[in-house]
Amino acid sequence: MNLFTEKEKLKNFFSNQNQTNTLVGLVPTMGALHEGHISLIDRAVSENDVVIVSIFVNPTQFNNPEDLEKYPRTLEADVAKINAFNDTVLIYAPNAKDVYEDEVMSAYFDFDGLENQMEGSHRPGHFDGVGTVVKKLFEITKPNNAYFGEKDFQQLQIIKKMVHKEQMPVTIIGCPILREANGLAMSSRNERLLPETRQKAAFIYNTLTHVKNCFGTKNVEEISSWVSNEFQNYAGFDLEYIEICDEETLIPTKSMLNTKKYRAFIAVYADGVRLIDNIALN
Repeated sequence: MNLFTEKEKLKNFFSNQNQTNTLVGLVPTMGALHEGHISLIDRAVSENDVVIVSIFVNPTQFNNPEDLEKYPRTLEADVAKINAFNDTVLIYAPNAKDVYEDEVMSAYFDFDGLENQMEGSHRPGHFDGVGTVVKKLFEITKPNNAYFGEKDFQQLQIIKKMVHKEQMPVTIIGCPILREANGLAMSSRNERLLPETRQKAAFIYNTLTHVKNCFGTKNVEEISSWVSNEFQNYAGFDLEYIEICDEETLIPTKSMLNTKKYRAFIAVYADGVRLIDNIALN
């Protein structure tokens, strides 16, 4: 089992190997691995010689201390799932001191406004925390390729922007959302839902699917109003936002241009758990 809890030991392992022309893939996670994570690892294994899966609940991207405290931590089970792969998959599971050293705090990033939309406006400082930890993980693991799920599509776009602006030598690869049988986007936070709520949460994806079907025939204001009304009449689920945005800039749109790609983004609270999802519209 290639489990490392200290970055220096991980670096020493690589320095002792013949890594000439070796492709390294990184799958950054916060643990509580589900089939969505496994699909990222599968793809990374198929496209690289060595894969590193990081497991680290990053404190600087949580603006809600209670959310950080309740975030599921299942390292033993996560390691068992990763060990189902071959020995070319390494695990880096550090503590905060190993990643941040003396000061656990975020750097400031300019993502050209991507950070001000949706999640950024509802979770102040969140994307500075994301940028900080991803940059540190890139510096520690030096990957050629890094894999991120499209469920966190805004995060994916922000990491691509950071890599471009800071000229980092890593290719960012977005991977499709995996869903539970009822359509709920797979997420570690789903484990905190009551079983009944988890089944009822199919409503989120069903709503997004209806938005996709209406896009192009109804205007954005009509669609948003319809979604708001649907959630007002669906007990136990509180809508935080529904946004239809330009996929590249993430700026909310009021009308559709054939030359642009659009995506619907949603955030919902259920059982005190915050769930996000999105769907490509065209």
